[in-house]
Amino acid sequence: MEIISIPFALLALGSGIIYYILSPKHRILYLALLSGGFIAGYNYYLLLYIIIFCIINYFIGVKIHESQQKKLLLTTGVIFNILQLVVLKYASFAIDPVMTMFHLDIQVSKIAEIIVPLGISYFTLQAIGYLINVKMGWEKPESSFPDFVLYFIFYPKFLSGPVERSNHFLPQAKIGKSFNVQQVTDGLRIALFGFFKKVVIANQIGVLITDAYAGSSPDGSVNLLVVLLVQPLYLYFDFSGYTDIAIGLAKTYGYDLLPNFNRPFLSINVTTFWKRFHMSLSFWFNDYVFKQMSFRYRRLGKYAAMITVFVTFTLFGIWHGAGWNFMILGFIQALAINFEFFTKKTRTRLFSQLPDSVRKATGRIITYVFFGLSLVFFFSPDLEYAFQFYSRVFENAPGVTLISYGIVFFPSLIIAIILLIFEYIQEDLAKTFSVIENYWRSSLTLRIFSYYFMSILIMALIGTRLTFVYQAF
Repeated sequence: MEIISIPFALLALGSGIIYYILSPKHRILYLALLSGGFIAGYNYYLLLYIIIFCIINYFIGVKIHESQQKKLLLTTGVIFNILQLVVLKYASFAIDPVMTMFHLDIQVSKIAEIIVPLGISYFTLQAIGYLINVKMGWEKPESSFPDFVLYFIFYPKFLSGPVERSNHFLPQAKIGKSFNVQQVTDGLRIALFGFFKKVVIANQIGVLITDAYAGSSPDGSVNLLVVLLVQPLYLYFDFSGYTDIAIGLAKTYGYDLLPNFNRPFLSINVTTFWKRFHMSLSFWFNDYVFKQMSFRYRRLGKYAAMITVFVTFTLFGIWHGAGWNFMILGFIQALAINFEFFTKKTRTRLFSQLPDSVRKATGRIITYVFFGLSLVFFFSPDLEYAFQFYSRVFENAPGVTLISYGIVFFPSLIIAIILLIFEYIQEDLAKTFSVIENYWRSSLTLRIFSYYFMSILIMALIGTRLTFVYQAF
């Protein structure tokens, strides 16, 4: 079932009503069954697979807590989780070529075609994080299997996260959920905003991006420059739209999911950007990869940080997909972060005489442009196409007429810019934002009109190209 659809909206609303009618002791099982049905709607084999996946990780977690061989069991669990991820996601890149090299007529990637492993990158990281937490004594192993299964398959977050932490989600499953009008209303409002971001903004400006990387858009340096500038907005509104839907729907059931975005385009450098963009994933890699490696290799001094940044972000890039382009994507993020770390004193001295507003604006523009340039590796189908894209940008080919972008492209782009302006006011002009926020809260008419207007636009523009970008990961 497509998330951006009338049937899904009706399912979410109807299931919420049933959820609060049910006795509290039956709600976990209800949500687990509901989420299982949601997954089965994509693929029955995937549902069967993830149940087996949950059983294995559940018992490994229990055994880690009981055993004296905690490190061995953790290693076994991590290897299992990584191997199943490699087989189901990276076989075409890492396994099938090896089979071909040895003249073996075996295509391991066929398994993924049967199971269709949607959400596998997310629930794999959640499992590894859970096992590490148990081994380190940061949390006790989960005793309730239904709670444990729900942690992995909870349908609002299943396809594209956030990458939830077990010690954040599982304790919430133990708390009785009474119906709270304000909480449910807030959840529906957040979800509506997420639908608006996806349908009215991302789907409309995204046509240009998807066509450009499919080779079906008009070529020309002007057009490709527009793609470079717009693709960060497309990814942001598409992915943050999904996150808002997930967080909003979870809130209607009484669950708080981890935040994933915090006004990332107001970051003054790449280091800060990755603390604000896809936060749940960035913080997971920071806690379970970067910090662990930094501690282990601390004897290397400042070079330990440099090496671990490269390893962490290369893995971060590979997490996104099987291909050299994703590896390069992570590598150049690490390159930028290490550059910022080793030149911090020099840059501070050089720009210390500039007004604070100028320094902020310069840093934000450079960070945005860098991210836009690096996203070529993200959207390109392979490394060769990425380099071809860069070469075509600098060709003196004719541009395209404005009409080629589509009639809805520019209105949607303007709406996106307006929302970014509001983020700027919230970040840099707190007093002004407070006035706007107070007026918003005090004006019921304005709120009703805004929700109605958003709903009308969503209904008018809902249609094709509904798949979320991060659903592929």
